[in-house]
Amino acid sequence: MTRYFYYLAAAVALTNVLGGLRASAQAAARPPNIIFLMTDQQRWDALGVLNPAIKTPNLDRLARQGILFRQAVCQAPMCVPSRYALMLGLYPSQMKVLTNGDSLSDDQLPATPLPEILRRAGYQTAGFGKTHWRQPIPTTRGFEIRAIDEPRKSVNYEAGAITMSEENPQGLKEYNDEVKSFGPGEEGILGYIGCVSKVPARNHRDGWFAEQCLKFLNQGVDPKRPLFLYLSFIKPHAGFNVPKEFEDLYDINTIPDIAQPPWHDEPDTHLTAYEADPSAGTRYREWRAAWEKMTPLERRRTTLRYYANCSWLDAYFGQVLDKLQKLGRLDNALIVFTSDHGEMLGERNFRFSKYCLYESSVRVPLLLAGTVIPQAKRGTLDERPAGLIDLVPTLAQAAGQLVPPGLPGLDLLGERRRAGSFSEFQGGGPRLAPAYMWRKPDWKLILFVPGRLDGPAAQAGLVKGELYNLQDDPHEWQNLYADERYAGVREQMKTELLTHLALAWARGPNPLTPRRPLSAGKKVAPSP
Repeated sequence: MTRYFYYLAAAVALTNVLGGLRASAQAAARPPNIIFLMTDQQRWDALGVLNPAIKTPNLDRLARQGILFRQAVCQAPMCVPSRYALMLGLYPSQMKVLTNGDSLSDDQLPATPLPEILRRAGYQTAGFGKTHWRQPIPTTRGFEIRAIDEPRKSVNYEAGAITMSEENPQGLKEYNDEVKSFGPGEEGILGYIGCVSKVPARNHRDGWFAEQCLKFLNQGVDPKRPLFLYLSFIKPHAGFNVPKEFEDLYDINTIPDIAQPPWHDEPDTHLTAYEADPSAGTRYREWRAAWEKMTPLERRRTTLRYYANCSWLDAYFGQVLDKLQKLGRLDNALIVFTSDHGEMLGERNFRFSKYCLYESSVRVPLLLAGTVIPQAKRGTLDERPAGLIDLVPTLAQAAGQLVPPGLPGLDLLGERRRAGSFSEFQGGGPRLAPAYMWRKPDWKLILFVPGRLDGPAAQAGLVKGELYNLQDDPHEWQNLYADERYAGVREQMKTELLTHLALAWARGPNPLTPRRPLSAGKKVAPSP
């Protein structure tokens, strides 16, 4: 077995080197501009091409001109570990960034951040919006031009960045005054109920990011270098204070209700184990108590405002892409769109936010578009297990760089395929036992230990599990883990998950399986 893993590691390393050399040869003459568009807490299905109830015409256009990775997941369903995984290309447990309270100083980073990889490759690197490093005064970590909303004394400040708090303090105050009753992170009851915003769009944080990005495109682009442009918005994350013109795009009578499970209380799942711990807080009980008293029309208003947030950000993306087109920067470009995790949006008995391994929380939208995409692959759906960790190797190779050694991600523009996708959840901190997910397009396994790592359950080795048939049960309401009719599936999934964990923690390669050519993939269908 040891010899097998040695040969496998050597083969994967050689493949990476050869792939990097090919990419270097292709990109040496004219490396593509890389345009990275990102949102916060956007559901995987919050795109018009997948859900005709949502209006996202600019992202839909990218999907029809590129590749939509329909099975993509984040590596942890919460902001900080997910964004570290995206920027460094490592799993949260490989970095020891497991919760929103964790962070790494510059000298602790176990890998080179994506902006720094591209800066060293000769790119002009400009970043606007959220990264959520959460380390007191880190550098901009590769961004030469940086705009954020956080003040200098914040844990989210980055040395050398311009800030909305200094450039537009009155606008930021106006925004904060509107959301001051929305609760922590704007995710309280009033944050999810939302309102029609009375604040001018430019005084919203996302409006200011878009304004700064467009200003840079008008005045600051270096004509002699390829461009890495990163535009990362804070919404559609709550609060749902939406400009009227985007709320008016929707008719509340056409907004669907959120399906609810056939049971009143959450069964014995990893979510039950998490919420039994004091670190989980009381937000779920507060959401449920409020939403159970609402009329269906009132509940649909929350969904409408979430959709309207997505439409608003889509409009900003359209403005930026139009400007890039006029500058000629899309003539040779790779465009990325993704989000850091999903949003439950009232599922499982009026649960909002994320913090679980269910589909609406852990899956993310992921698009690759631009002239770099081969003609045969444009407008296709890619059903491979994909993750945010795949973006560093994908963009490094596109820029003609060797993929940094030891990264578990794959080049999404290549033909390689992993056996399944992995995500981990340790929402209560280092003492709460983690939950691990192994997912395929048709099955999902979750393993967890109830209680804390230093408690009696962990000492007894009481591992519990969840198994869902995602084709027959897309809501994940029927746990088949104890059903012996599915013992073969359960044991195979467990073997694959444990093998993945062993390799990830040893910083070894992932098991790979062949895949069919993308040219044979399904085409993205236009929304009605």
